[in-house]
Amino acid sequence: MTTAFRAVLAFGLLAGFYLLVGLILAAAVFFDVLLLVDFHVNALKLAVPLTLAAGALVRALIMVSRRKDGEQPGVLVTREHEPALWQVVEDLSQRVRTAPPDEIRLVPEVNAAVSEDTRFLGMKATRRRMYIGLPLLQTLTVDEMRAVLGHELGHYSGAHTRLGAPVYRGRVSLIATVQGLGNHPFIQRLFAYYAKLYLLVSQGVSRRQELEADRFAVGIGGRQAMSEALRKIHGTAAAWDIYAAGYLSMTGVGGNRPAAVFGGFHALMSDPARQAEVAKLGEQPEETSLYDSHPSLSERLAAIELLPEPEHVPDPRSALTMLRDANVAVQAVEESMWTPEALTGLRPVTWEELISQGMYAARNAEALNDLALAGQRVLGATRPYLDAAFEVIARDRRPELEEKLLELGWKPSETLLAGVLGQALEAVLIQHGQARWTLSWAGPARLLFDDGEEVALSEYAAQVAGDPSAVPGLRKWLGDLGMRHDYVPATLEQAEAAV
Repeated sequence: MTTAFRAVLAFGLLAGFYLLVGLILAAAVFFDVLLLVDFHVNALKLAVPLTLAAGALVRALIMVSRRKDGEQPGVLVTREHEPALWQVVEDLSQRVRTAPPDEIRLVPEVNAAVSEDTRFLGMKATRRRMYIGLPLLQTLTVDEMRAVLGHELGHYSGAHTRLGAPVYRGRVSLIATVQGLGNHPFIQRLFAYYAKLYLLVSQGVSRRQELEADRFAVGIGGRQAMSEALRKIHGTAAAWDIYAAGYLSMTGVGGNRPAAVFGGFHALMSDPARQAEVAKLGEQPEETSLYDSHPSLSERLAAIELLPEPEHVPDPRSALTMLRDANVAVQAVEESMWTPEALTGLRPVTWEELISQGMYAARNAEALNDLALAGQRVLGATRPYLDAAFEVIARDRRPELEEKLLELGWKPSETLLAGVLGQALEAVLIQHGQARWTLSWAGPARLLFDDGEEVALSEYAAQVAGDPSAVPGLRKWLGDLGMRHDYVPATLEQAEAAV
């Protein structure tokens, strides 16, 4: 089945979707009128669900039609801002025999893409945009980046983007319709089957278009450049997921944000342990689906190997050299990632400080405060002394302490008290300057003593939590570290002062 035929079929299915909506609306109107002319119970049984379903369909389609595209992501770069990048894009546009984009935008994503605003179901183009992910510029060579840009421009040359907007709108409409029919299971099931068929065909078109665009990429940069670019993008995307989950997720904790987002990503990508981890992830078999928008990496690499090799002069320089001033571009894209509230309300800090404060806030602060509060409530103390919790353990009233921790929101567990106590003791060490959470690009942050030894308190905390006779030793150890017997966690002390 050719790509053109699939595209026509996708449009036919899209038209069929609206025809199906029209048939349900017509059926609802028919039975409503029939009830007015000649009331019958059987007609009522059909009219009510059909009318309700028709109303849900109309609401869903109205909601879709009212959606705005919104502000474009990233940073708009003009020819005056980035003349070299624009020159490359315009030269490549001529090579693939298409008009260049009207806009180029640098975005904080491991991706490159093109879009085209169209009218009359894709017959008339109004504005073209190209999106270039800054992480790609960080990791690809000029050769590889040119191949990627050639691939994206190939979508223009093959008129793929002309079909993209209406096909995307149809996908959104179908999904919104299915979601809006939650109270009408039979009609919802009908549209769900139709949506699956539509996605099956339209995503098949998308996969074929990706292979067609790869031919343009190879014609510009060669087989090796495009193959290596795809492998790097695959690995960079996996690394970005690790980075986002383990590092960027600390944003906002403690009122901080990273001062150098892409600097941190470069550091993670440069770490040998992370490089090995990403390489191992790349060796795992890919999960594929008939609903994927892109062919698998292995399928694309195999197809590329069958294409002819063009003559070209290699350029192994970093793709960042395509920018006039990489540092200025990086800063602008980083600022585009934050909302105005985040830019003004969150303090930009180094990664070391972000991780140190973020880990304390995420792991230790709550445990320290809640253990002190739980001890206060069990003993009826006047203030939330941390030592009150130790006294509860010493009196062998641990179930009461755990009950108060559950009231404070902790989840039940056989090791609840030991876990909270261990995290609270870590907090004491941090608060008294004895330990610090330390950034590691190779793996999770580590809590280290000043001499570099890793803090490991889980076994000791379990021993104290299970043995009241161990409390005197705990008190002596903490006293030697500088903790007073009347120590109240700083945040609780501040809360008392504010009352």
